[in-house]
Amino acid sequence: MKIRLIIALALVPYALWLMIDYQYHFIDGANLLIHEGGHVLFGLTGNRFLMVAGGTLLQLLVPLMFACHLFFQRDRFGASLCLFWFAESLMYSAVYLGDAKAGKLPLFGVGKVQHDWFYLLKTIGLLNYCTEIAFMMHIFASMLLCLALYYAVQASAGAAPPNEEAPGFSGDQ
Repeated sequence: MKIRLIIALALVPYALWLMIDYQYHFIDGANLLIHEGGHVLFGLTGNRFLMVAGGTLLQLLVPLMFACHLFFQRDRFGASLCLFWFAESLMYSAVYLGDAKAGKLPLFGVGKVQHDWFYLLKTIGLLNYCTEIAFMMHIFASMLLCLALYYAVQASAGAAPPNEEAPGFSGDQ
């Protein structure tokens, strides 16, 4: 339990850095791989909008799926770390979304590559609001980071017994 508490507390300065001065960093490489895989996966639908949106969709769904799996396995600490990962990935997405109009970020791809969020926001008529939307995403992600850290500390401090059943589930089923 103590090592979990140390890990949770060690994430606090990292979370503050993410909230105050987010920059592309090591974990974003993994997020980028998942993002690119989402384009391929959702590209199978044959729908261009879904294919373009699929990068960010999968990038955000993967940490959420891990969080749900760990939650239902009754690993609240692991689930909270995956929620932290989701929030960090949402911040990465907010930076990318905020760049839709300016187009200053380097893009990954071969040949002429279009900015995902330029296409998506232009298609739905929200391109002129990309920085405002990105700012709100960053604020939401910051709140999720705080929530994830709270749950991580709570889970590691033994606030609930490790064999606590997940809500809605009983051993009788």
